[in-house]
Amino acid sequence: MTANTETGEIQQAPVAAFLASHLNGRTDEELSTEFHTLLDAVRAHGKKGELTIKIVVEPPANGVDSAPLPIGVESTIKAPKPTQPKSLYFLDDEGLPVREDPRQMSAGVYRNTDGTTEFRTADTTTNYKKA
Repeated sequence: MTANTETGEIQQAPVAAFLASHLNGRTDEELSTEFHTLLDAVRAHGKKGELTIKIVVEPPANGVDSAPLPIGVESTIKAPKPTQPKSLYFLDDEGLPVREDPRQMSAGVYRNTDGTTEFRTADTTTNYKKA
């Protein structure tokens, strides 16, 4: 910030110009890359995202007024991610997740009305025939 001695106006340096020139333009390039990564992710997933730019200014070394100010730029990107599909599980008697309902009889076991588990096929001469 400088003051114009003729008009008394205070002139401030634009933040965009500072970011563009910080570290010889490297900060601007990195922020632009992160910004376009965020745009691509928002477009691809249809969810909102966020790019946070933080300018960190430290006091001069040893409190000397004429010493240089260390200034850094930090950025954080929160790009949306795809929604992962979910799968259904049941809890068994020990509380472990299992794919098949432990309360339901297994599909491989068939019981006949007489209580046996023998598989029977239809026969044209009799009602049922043992396999």
